[in-house]
This record gives sequence, structure tokens and C-alpha cells, in this order.
Amino acid sequence: MNELAEIDPRQQSLKTIGHISYFLHTVVALGAVLPGAQASVLLLLIAFFIDLFKRDEARGNWQESHFRWRIRTVLWVGTLYLVTAPLWLLLLLPGWIAWGLISIWFLYRIVRGWLNLSSNLPMPG
Repeated sequence: MNELAEIDPRQQSLKTIGHISYFLHTVVALGAVLPGAQASVLLLLIAFFIDLFKRDEARGNWQESHFRWRIRTVLWVGTLYLVTAPLWLLLLLPGWIAWGLISIWFLYRIVRGWLNLSSNLPMPG
């Protein structure tokens, strides 16, 4: 029998915010390795601040772990992109390789988080 489960509107709202945040992260991760797309840093900051402002609403439920996961991911990725940015100035290839590797790791974290969010599963510690 297929019955639709009642979804708490607050939980659904937080889940929608999670989908938007993961989407913005995806755009940034892909944009980091595409020529001329480095302006997507603004999207990373938007996703970061949305997560910061909304994380208190998720306190005490499984979605809290997703906010923590996304915030930590942005802090790490932002730092790694900044540290490796000078490679773009020295030679194009080392910068592209570094940002490509960072973006692969970033995409892994996005996909893992997004799949768990879609399955209503918390993220690990």
C-alpha cells in the first residue's frame, strides 16, 4: 500500500534549503575548473551564509549534521582554493590541476551529502 507520509513543514523547509545549498556548492565546484567561471565564489559565500543563518533551526534533528557538513566543507574548500590560487598566476596547468583535485573532493562531499539528505539520513560526525 502506498501512503504519503506527513512531512513536518519546518523539516521540509530545512530540506529545501539543503537542496538549494548543495546545488550552489555543485555550481561552484564545477565552475572552479571551467575557464572564466571563478566569479562563482559569490555563490559559495551565499550558500555558506544561508547555512550559517539557518543551522540553529535544524538544531536537535538529523538535518543539523547536514548544516555542519556543508559549513565545514565550505571552510575547507574555500581555504584550499585560496591557498592554491597563486598557482594560477605562476602557471596555468598547476593551478588547473590543483583546483581540479579540490573540486573532485568537493564534489564527493556534495554528492555524499545530497544523497543522504534525499534519503533523510544524517551525515557522519
